[in-house]
Amino acid sequence: MSSPIAEADSPLHVLTLTPFFPSDQNEVNGCFVAEPIEQFKQFDVESSVIAVSPIYRPRKQASSLPADWVRYPQIPGNLGLSSAGKLLYIRLLARVQRLHRRKPIDVIHAHAALPCGQAAALLSRRLSIPFVVTVHGLDVFHTCFLTGVPAVWRKNASLEVYRAARTVICISGKVQEILKAGTPETRSAIVHNGVNPTLFAPSPAGLQPVALEILIVGNLIRSKGHELVLQALADLRPEFPQLRCRVIGEGPDRARFESLARNLGIAPQVEFVGRQNRSMVAEGMRRCSIFVLPSRNEGLGCVYLEAMSCGKPVIGCSGQGIDEVIEHAKNGWLIPADGLQELVQGLGALLRSPELRARLGNAARQTTLESFTLSHQARQLASIYRQG
Repeated sequence: MSSPIAEADSPLHVLTLTPFFPSDQNEVNGCFVAEPIEQFKQFDVESSVIAVSPIYRPRKQASSLPADWVRYPQIPGNLGLSSAGKLLYIRLLARVQRLHRRKPIDVIHAHAALPCGQAAALLSRRLSIPFVVTVHGLDVFHTCFLTGVPAVWRKNASLEVYRAARTVICISGKVQEILKAGTPETRSAIVHNGVNPTLFAPSPAGLQPVALEILIVGNLIRSKGHELVLQALADLRPEFPQLRCRVIGEGPDRARFESLARNLGIAPQVEFVGRQNRSMVAEGMRRCSIFVLPSRNEGLGCVYLEAMSCGKPVIGCSGQGIDEVIEHAKNGWLIPADGLQELVQGLGALLRSPELRARLGNAARQTTLESFTLSHQARQLASIYRQG
């Protein structure tokens, strides 16, 4: 029997399948999935969450946010990704059937085409429950920006998922553009990520930071552009000898970035503090002067919105999803990808002018309040869930 979509005045039961979710190992991972779910009740949406992890990774448990963690078999790495959703489906079927009997599921919301979207497509076909899938990054077809037969397998599997989905949810117009280039017939919608404006709020009046500090928040990987910021800091050091840089995040390139800071002679000015929890990230954003993340591969980037919500001037790259939110020199600052000269010029202009920093920061805060809160995101998702 088909599971009808609940009427607008009836609670909707949504099953979320996601590989991204806070856990006892990492309470930050997947917060962009978990935090909007907390807003659903105000839009008459009830949510059940199954968070998934391959068996070759350590076992995870739910943190403060409720989720049922399920492990599934997968060949390690990207090689097995094209078939992982089928194995996940086998692992989930009985569990989802029990849940569906206990509380009928109206919609399955999968995060990423592989493996969760592939599993959702098979569950949808077996149980006659519609599904939607969210694409969170620019690697829409899971090619991992590589060529070769495995990349073709992953792309074909992703295409099958998108064509079977009732709606493909894209976190930015940039993501949707890539999707439509590969599968123009697929039904899609844009739902930007949201931010908690209470947690990520400006410092109280009179408690503004007095020291000049640049903040970077992101995984320590090459594509995020950390080395560009370090090079810019070295160029700006003669004019701003007291300028500091705080780096929040972990990743495989940490040693390389620390070595670069030493080679540039700026190691005393740069502090790598590792991964931090949500409250600590928010506090770091409040204490900084400028938030910078010149990422070359960003579907949108929640950290930009979080820094903007804290009333900070934000520097990101044009050609990425965030340029749909930032208007250059109005509510933030945009530079070309790998634009070292433009980054030095932008940082210099902002560091020299407290008034410019305040103007851009105030406009950034207003932008998030008007269009990019978690409530905005949850409302849009609830509307998509109810579409026939």
